[in-house]
Amino acid sequence: MPQADCRSSPALPPLEPRLQKRYQQLVQEHLQIGQSVAAGLNALPGTATSFASTQAAWRFYRNASVSLPALAQPLIAQGRAALQATGNEYALVLHDWSHLNYDRHTRKTDRCGLAREHRQGCELQSALLVSDRDGAPLAPLYQNLQSAVGLHTTRGPEVLPAATHLDELRARWRHLDQLGLGRPLVHIVDREGDSIGHYRQWQEHHFLVRAKGGQRVAWDGASVWLSGVADELKPQLEFCREVEWHGRAARQYVGETRVVLSRRTRQKRRGQKPRSVAGAPVTLRLIVSEVRTQKGRVLAQWLLLSNVPARVDAGRLALWYYWRWRIESFFKLLKGAGQQVEHWQQGSAAAVARRLLVVSAALVLVWQLGRAQSPAAAELRTVLVRLSGRQIKRGPGWTASALLEGVWVLLAMLELLEHHDLSRLRQLAETFFNPLGNKGLQLV
Repeated sequence: MPQADCRSSPALPPLEPRLQKRYQQLVQEHLQIGQSVAAGLNALPGTATSFASTQAAWRFYRNASVSLPALAQPLIAQGRAALQATGNEYALVLHDWSHLNYDRHTRKTDRCGLAREHRQGCELQSALLVSDRDGAPLAPLYQNLQSAVGLHTTRGPEVLPAATHLDELRARWRHLDQLGLGRPLVHIVDREGDSIGHYRQWQEHHFLVRAKGGQRVAWDGASVWLSGVADELKPQLEFCREVEWHGRAARQYVGETRVVLSRRTRQKRRGQKPRSVAGAPVTLRLIVSEVRTQKGRVLAQWLLLSNVPARVDAGRLALWYYWRWRIESFFKLLKGAGQQVEHWQQGSAAAVARRLLVVSAALVLVWQLGRAQSPAAAELRTVLVRLSGRQIKRGPGWTASALLEGVWVLLAMLELLEHHDLSRLRQLAETFFNPLGNKGLQLV
């Protein structure tokens, strides 16, 4: 395959050279938008047949020597390099969970159920690194895939027993701290992370968690509801910045105080009776953030609890949480708006997990191009959007989906020109545009 400036090469996992070469090819073949009716890879138009490419991918995803920690190494390396290149002060890590629905995939014998929605599939648990300057996604640092047999994780090669979301977070955070990213980590979690017992366990880490209002805290010498503290702070909220809310201009207001959480922990474990456990009081920063219309109507309110040092002001913390939706966009790219993960035909969660990490490497390359500042990168983004054929709203002029759509067309063009003469291709095209030799419709 010819090397061109438009092609980024992913860092290689610590595998044997033959598997490294296959990994590179698979990453390139996933630089595309998938289709639900054909969710397999698209082979580049080289000398190999599509069937041969499919068989090679099938063998790669079933290869036991291709471990998840090995496939995660390129993503971690890309994240570490991006932090250094962009001058980030902190490493923001977004944590979330997403169910992969495999109801109709009866050949996946290790599916697990989602009791609340009566669905069968796997659960994806991700940690996404984003920039503390503009919230741009940098790399998925950590991936779990929970199935009926346990937890397939990039933390180690063995399958671990399944744990509750918040119990698993503690082990995940310790693992991320050991990666040596060169920046202090701040872990950002949605309301599921609001747990006094886990706040006590997480004191060794920096975290920013969206809290629920229906809990009592000590504030200003009294025991009050957290939502009541927010109501008291509401008149004191100060305008912070202009933001976008569902495509419309809005204004963000922020205020801050300190609260003490001292209530007992109610521990619930499957198969055991709930028990109440006392613990030490925890003092946290409460940041109240409201997004309002230009006329002052409240569109959203967030109650954020954090132990990040006070030198990071409340407005900055509120902005960091505002970027939490980036991980939802990541899941969207994996699902219907990109790679169609819920239609993959791999027969086991282990194979799906390996393919997820290959796809993640492809997305990292697209994100790299998206945040590149050079004139050549800007020109390439314009070319790719044109090749994608997509209509883009005003603003940055591109989306990750459009770049994926366009880069596949470009790679296919370059691969085709490597093996076919351009003049011969034009002659062949004439047989379609002018099959009867008349002078009607012709190829320009």
